[in-house]
Amino acid sequence: MSRPSIPKGTRDFLPAEVRKRQYIFDTIRGVFETWGYVPIETPAMELLETLLGKYGEEGDKLLFRILNNGDFLAKADREALAQMDSQRLALSIARRGLRYDLTVPFARYVVMHRHELSLPFKRYQIQPVWRADRPQKGRYQEFYQCDADVAGSDSLMYEAELVQIYDAVFRKLGLKVRIKLNNRKVLAGMAEVAGVADRFTDMTVAIDKLDKVGWEGVRAEMEARGIGAEAQQRLQAMLEARSVEALAEALAPSQTGRLGIEELQSVLAYLDGIELHNALLFDSTLARGLSYYTGCIFEVVVDTDAHPGVRMGSIGGGGRYADLTGIFGLKGVSGVGISFGAERIYDLLEELNLFPEGLARTLQVLGIAFDEATHRFAFRQISALRQAGIAADLYPEPVKLKKQMKYANAIGVPWVLLVGEDEMKTGKPALKNMHTGAQSAHTLSEILDILRADA
Repeated sequence: MSRPSIPKGTRDFLPAEVRKRQYIFDTIRGVFETWGYVPIETPAMELLETLLGKYGEEGDKLLFRILNNGDFLAKADREALAQMDSQRLALSIARRGLRYDLTVPFARYVVMHRHELSLPFKRYQIQPVWRADRPQKGRYQEFYQCDADVAGSDSLMYEAELVQIYDAVFRKLGLKVRIKLNNRKVLAGMAEVAGVADRFTDMTVAIDKLDKVGWEGVRAEMEARGIGAEAQQRLQAMLEARSVEALAEALAPSQTGRLGIEELQSVLAYLDGIELHNALLFDSTLARGLSYYTGCIFEVVVDTDAHPGVRMGSIGGGGRYADLTGIFGLKGVSGVGISFGAERIYDLLEELNLFPEGLARTLQVLGIAFDEATHRFAFRQISALRQAGIAADLYPEPVKLKKQMKYANAIGVPWVLLVGEDEMKTGKPALKNMHTGAQSAHTLSEILDILRADA
């Protein structure tokens, strides 16, 4: 019999790890709700027609498809099967897929529930997504996303608000980051000025790989996608601009580019005078590979000056999407949103030792009894503590004291309630501090006071 295992790119989590993940989720959730976002949930799987064509050519390749129920080959494309054409075959044997992100399902959700929602609708979602990516450090095939989106408003106030949300969450987590900002209209303007407007998607796919392959790799990618050397030079000159003002002059010939610059300036104007604890940077090379973005785009990376030696990709991203709901039959509903990469954030907090101390501790006191009679008495004492809101447990059997104490040490419980015959008669169990070793008898009321003070 083979040893049990799990799929590559997935993970089990021990209790201490789950508590740390909950800390991240709770922190993010708290900020979302402070800014007026409400929670929703959507199914783990969506119809493939909902997902396909929404993430660009790279994204479509990473969709997990779910085989049709029953005899899935019964209605298979025989010609595709004979020719071993896996892409065509997949269309006939799989109608559903695991969600790739939370944004496209949100657009579908808005369309389906439009008569039940008041616009603008501000929602957040904390749920897992799946991508058939190559597993590596910080990259998994199953991972959680924490999204906040607004549907039904063109106001650039929301872009500024989302910058604040990023800033607030990472400040609370103790992680210094850089929040990068750009605009897809600016990129479209660059393509127009460089004479490659018809190659816009090719251009952005190449630019999106800049941090991985450098300028030489980007130029090679552009060359392979039909973007010539002269256009490459023009694009590189514009992409090396370090401020909105520096780029504005170069984009003056493009109406689309000028609009993108105006939108960026409007977002920055909203934030003028607002104190941010993390750096907000304009980055003309920020492209965001997903094809549905149409306006401002965001990406968050670790501030390596504050955290030297840390190597990690993007830990958050998002942007404005003007046309996404139109794909599902609802025109004129603009949206903007951001996502937190919870798995990478977890790995970073672990690496930098930024999780609060004692976070993994859940149980506050463990009851230990010496025989059957005292075990039943201890059960009543533990029950009373639970009723009072104290996290308490009782060792299941009155076995040897050494064994029970060994278990208490193994689970890291800070207090032990010891009940022997004398303690049962007096009604005063002995409370032992497992850190100091101090032990003394107390009434249940006194025990409650001690445990509450230590909580």
